[in-house]
Amino acid sequence: MQELNQSAVTEFILLGFASNPRTNPLLFTFFLVFYLLILVSNSLLITLIHQDTRLHTPMYFFISVLSLLDMCYTTTTVPQMLVHILSKKRAISFARCVAQMYIFLLFGITESWLFSIMSVDRYVAICHPLRYKVIMSRWVCLLMVGICAAYGVVGGLTDTFFAMRLPYCGPNEVDHYFCEIPVVLKLACADTSLNDLVDFITGFNVIVVPLSLIVLVYVNIFATIMKIHSAQGRIKAFSTCASHITVVTILGSDSLSNSSKKMALLYNIATAFLNPVIYSLRNKDVKNAFLKLMGRGRAPE
Repeated sequence: MQELNQSAVTEFILLGFASNPRTNPLLFTFFLVFYLLILVSNSLLITLIHQDTRLHTPMYFFISVLSLLDMCYTTTTVPQMLVHILSKKRAISFARCVAQMYIFLLFGITESWLFSIMSVDRYVAICHPLRYKVIMSRWVCLLMVGICAAYGVVGGLTDTFFAMRLPYCGPNEVDHYFCEIPVVLKLACADTSLNDLVDFITGFNVIVVPLSLIVLVYVNIFATIMKIHSAQGRIKAFSTCASHITVVTILGSDSLSNSSKKMALLYNIATAFLNPVIYSLRNKDVKNAFLKLMGRGRAPE
């Protein structure tokens, strides 16, 4: 049955952008520059965290993992999109489409859960500062990231399996820039009610559960911060969470409004670019690490 499904449709056509000889070179240049900025900014942030011993903390470890996920997340879709912008044929094989859907989900689900883990890290740092290094040991951090990755592997496999078990025997034009399961499912030659249920459960576990956990954690964090007597202490405690709150707000707003291919593209590219910008511009330690790398900063005392 699986072989018949794959022989019916051997490739999909990604419609993406409308073919326009005048605007396509501009779009190619724009997205290429954006993609290169994503690679450079996230690679630089990972390098700074690796090189500067002052950044060898759980918070920066999670930020480096986030940067790595952002690069992988965009690399799954953007290079192919760049090729298709300038190409007359925008086909992708059935196997590559399946691989793209799975890898896209893998990194997306892992990143979503990583944000919730980062909120837990901030909770321990602010609510239990004296036990922070003991609780958030290196092995605990690695275990947390491993759990996030496991969610990504299982969630991606489940969603992709249920999507690809359906027969695809009719039209093969995908109205998107890359293979995304909800769009590809529209081309299936069978009832997709079970897939809709699987997508709902996956979406609930990827969006609602992590965001609910983050909200719950920050309610406790803010309650602890308000108990700090000095205004300066409250501001300092809040500033350690500001970057994470900003990124999560962007994640939440994009996830809840991600109902079109343009929003999906914006989320795929914009968040990967904004994450290192937010964590670096609002972070004194990262700025000092950058100056040190450039030979303009002081060595750690």
